[in-house]
Amino acid sequence: MRLSRFLRALPALVLGLVLLSPTPSAHAGASGVSTVSAVRVLRYDASRAAEFRTVIDQAAQVWNASVTNVRLVAGTPADFTVLADNGWPRTSRTSLGRGTIWMGREATSEGYYPLRIATHEIGHILGLPDRRTGLCSDLMSGSSAPVSCTNANPSAAERSAVNANFAGSALLGGSAALFVDRPDAARLAPAA
Repeated sequence: MRLSRFLRALPALVLGLVLLSPTPSAHAGASGVSTVSAVRVLRYDASRAAEFRTVIDQAAQVWNASVTNVRLVAGTPADFTVLADNGWPRTSRTSLGRGTIWMGREATSEGYYPLRIATHEIGHILGLPDRRTGLCSDLMSGSSAPVSCTNANPSAAERSAVNANFAGSALLGGSAALFVDRPDAARLAPAA
């Protein structure tokens, strides 16, 4: 009798395990050969992002359309949270894929594009550092690009770096870091 109930429940159990398992994705490795890796799903909580909530969802979609090894979804418990405040935008990354983003109103009041800011700050959560190249085409150039820059898409190199950060089954933990991309950040940085 018990074996019969087990056999009837087995298909549901197998289906449940399939639905809970990571989705494989194919991407070209360094050799150009297609490899398969699991997509890492990161949940974010933008419930306290005030007027930036919609732009955070849009930024998550930009990243989802740009990379294959990580997928951002709204939900809790969250891997990272997004808050709104009156300071400068910043990110505190506790480890790869985890941390807190502050969508500071100071940058938007100076004319910086909110979607670029949100996508840039999520880039820090995904393991990207600031690159003060001044180029609008580089998402991680942040405020070193002109205020008129509205590019919210990561460059090919930035997409590749995020895919590499989330490749394979043994992800690097990533180091904790605080990123504040104020235009005068070079003057504010402590001497090494």
